[in-house]
Amino acid sequence: MIEAARRTWRILEPYHGMIYFAPEATAAYEKLGLTGRAGYFASRSAALGAVPAPVVVATFHNFNPVLVRTSISAAWSATDPAAVLAARHAAADRTLRGVLGEAIGSPEMRRAATLSREAAETVAEDVAGRPLFAAHAALPWPAEPHLVLWHAQTLLREYRGDAHIAALLTAGLSGIEALVTHAASGAVPAETLRTSRAWSEEDWARAVAGLRARDWLTDDADLTFTPAGAARRAEIEKATDQNSVTPYAHIGESACAELQALVRPYSRALAEELMPWMLAR
Repeated sequence: MIEAARRTWRILEPYHGMIYFAPEATAAYEKLGLTGRAGYFASRSAALGAVPAPVVVATFHNFNPVLVRTSISAAWSATDPAAVLAARHAAADRTLRGVLGEAIGSPEMRRAATLSREAAETVAEDVAGRPLFAAHAALPWPAEPHLVLWHAQTLLREYRGDAHIAALLTAGLSGIEALVTHAASGAVPAETLRTSRAWSEEDWARAVAGLRARDWLTDDADLTFTPAGAARRAEIEKATDQNSVTPYAHIGESACAELQALVRPYSRALAEELMPWMLAR
């Protein structure tokens, strides 16, 4: 079941993740006075309310805290969480309508929305240690199926994300160290991870040196796991999977396979339009 759960999450991820790359979202946040990275941090954390920046630092984990503090301070000086949530919701609606067209009103969309909502609602009360998920789970459900599917995947994504942070902390990894090990896995280029999370080259070099001293990485010029480091990273992924499987196990492998088949064309269309790099993964 764990493999089916992981596959379902990965296939549906672009359906949620498009909101971070959609021009409609950027434009909506700019209308509220949010520029640069403020739109991202405010929109993803708005469900928590106007919490102090350290709360967002804690729940996002691998971003440079300086960037988070600056972005959150700017955001809540310009607008408020309710306005940001409304803008995010409207941007998701416009983007999905623009990319998917008539598919948003199809029987397939309605079925996908039903299955994903059932999965997400299974864990609606499973909020211990999952602050971002808990905040989003407390938001009202939208009415239209294409937005129900988007909200459900948002919940499932944050449910898994909170579990992943717990696994990283249990393994003793700071935010930047988590990024370095992610880069060493080969999933995303190191420079992309470093710059997108606003870490300096010096910060990165210190993190790499620290992981080498702790036998996570070899001394090779490329980021390469030691056998012990590879085993530890595998344990992190295993723990994340194990602590994220419940909603998918509830609907079962057959329904997971059906959900994958239903949403795959939507995710592909969104990735092609907004996130072409995801197609190579």
